[in-house]
Amino acid sequence: MKFGYSTITWGGVVGHPGGVTSIKDLFYMTHGDTKAAVRDISAAGYQGTEVFDGNLAEFAENPEELLSVLRETGVQLVSVYTGANFIYDEILDDELYKIEQAALLAKKFGASRLVVGGGAKRPHGPHADDFKKIGRGLDMVADIARTHGLESSFHPHLGTLSETLDGFHQIMDACSIGFCPDTAHLVASGIDPVVAIDTYGDRLKHVHFKDFSTKTGQFTPLGEGDIDFVAVLAAMRRASYDSWLLVELDAYVGDPKTAAEISRKYLEQLFAN
Repeated sequence: MKFGYSTITWGGVVGHPGGVTSIKDLFYMTHGDTKAAVRDISAAGYQGTEVFDGNLAEFAENPEELLSVLRETGVQLVSVYTGANFIYDEILDDELYKIEQAALLAKKFGASRLVVGGGAKRPHGPHADDFKKIGRGLDMVADIARTHGLESSFHPHLGTLSETLDGFHQIMDACSIGFCPDTAHLVASGIDPVVAIDTYGDRLKHVHFKDFSTKTGQFTPLGEGDIDFVAVLAAMRRASYDSWLLVELDAYVGDPKTAAEISRKYLEQLFAN
């Protein structure tokens, strides 16, 4: 299994301001230095990385600026994260246009995977067909990814309609896209990641390892929270998953490189057993 680390820790996730007025420009972004993040990720001992679509868009006019750093460090761009609301019919075409741009960027920078979040929450609760609409949108994303030679997977996330056990299953059962479990987001949503992987193991295409403290409700470096990664790894092996494992940490009080190093040492211990 190969280990990667997401650039999100270097600045946290924000949204592109152009998306306020134009849905086609609503990219995710990390408010940090992507090149510095890649260098730190390499120094911490990781072989790959995952980047938000908006951060790749920053290098679209001068791709060599980022590609040269990837070559210099030997870090592989494994995956690109994107997403959409999916439940509003009137903007779906614009959302899919934006996701196609993300797929094109992923291809330009050598990534092989598209990771997709989303599924908007309405202020007064979901409409009866919202879960099916999300499933429909995710399968359309999978079609876009295939067109560009990419694998795709759905990442259930807090703050979306997948943040409950029922919502998670309704969305997964309404689509056929691959599955990207994020251990911490699942646990924080009351979903057992082991059961989730066992249930949808035939669709397991990508994995995010992230720890979670039930005492503080905060995400943590691996080994500093309460998630049973031994059991999660066993479930991954039952699903015959032996590919990239991406460590992700949305925010960290301190040097993000230090957090990456803590998680790397934990992975060494986990896989030594």
